[in-house]
Amino acid sequence: MTVLQAILSLLEDNAAGYRHLAHEPTPTSEDSARVRGEPLAVGGKALIIKAADRHILLVISAARRLDSAKLKRALGVKKTRFATADELQDLTGLVPGAVPPFGEPILPLPLYVDASVLANQRIAFNAGSLTDSIIMPIDDYRRIASIEEVIDIARDD
Repeated sequence: MTVLQAILSLLEDNAAGYRHLAHEPTPTSEDSARVRGEPLAVGGKALIIKAADRHILLVISAARRLDSAKLKRALGVKKTRFATADELQDLTGLVPGAVPPFGEPILPLPLYVDASVLANQRIAFNAGSLTDSIIMPIDDYRRIASIEEVIDIARDD
């Protein structure tokens, strides 16, 4: 089962509202917002981070940037870094930009979500590829995403 199929199955099994959009490849958040016809802030940017000795999945609004000092404080660690492309491939089987904002059961990672994501009425994200997006109500996302913790780790730029 592909990541997209797993997400669609999860959404259907949980009676979540959503819209699936197939589109041209969108390697950046700005490209994704344009093809989806959604504001940049609605985009959920999923980042895999190595925090101390473990990998985690962070989701922030695509209109914001990760504040590494806030992240370190929130997680109680001294060192964080972005996962390499090889680590991303090993952990998820995905390319950069294709990671969806779901940990278990979609991806084997604990999920941390920035409060900026939950401030929107919906979330839009690349769903396991650069050519598939899902747009769904934030309440449904929050209900089924298995969020480990909501944290304040993003800043405006």
